[in-house]
Amino acid sequence: MMTDFEKFPVNFPKVADSVRVVKREGNNLEMDATVKSFGRTFPVKMRTTILPGKGFISDNDSPKFGTSGHEELLLSEQNGGTQIDYTYQVSIHKRWLRIVAKPLIGWFSMKFWEKAVIDELRKKLER
Repeated sequence: MMTDFEKFPVNFPKVADSVRVVKREGNNLEMDATVKSFGRTFPVKMRTTILPGKGFISDNDSPKFGTSGHEELLLSEQNGGTQIDYTYQVSIHKRWLRIVAKPLIGWFSMKFWEKAVIDELRKKLER
C-alpha cells in the first residue's frame, strides 16, 4: 500500500491530490505529484526507490513551495508487529520561508503527516 503511489490520493486523501508515475525502471520511479500541506496544494517531483517488503526512499523537489527533501519510510517486524520508521530531511530554498519554516515544517507538518498517513497506515496494519 505504501508503495502504490498512484493510489495515495485514495488511501491518504489528506496529503495527496494526485500522483502519476512518469518513468519506471525496476524499483526506481519518477513521479509527478500534487500534494496537500498548510491548506494548499502544490506540485512535487519525486525520484523514488521502492524497497520491496520494507518501504521506500524518495528525493522530492517542490520549486513552487521552495523546498526539497529526502524521505524514508521503512517498515520492519518487531515483537510480532510492524515498526514504522519515517524520516524527512528538508532543505528550504526560499530565504523568507526559513524564518517560519522550522516550527511549521519541523513540528506542524510532521504532526499532520503522522495523523494523515502514519496513523492511517497503523490502522490498516492492525486489521
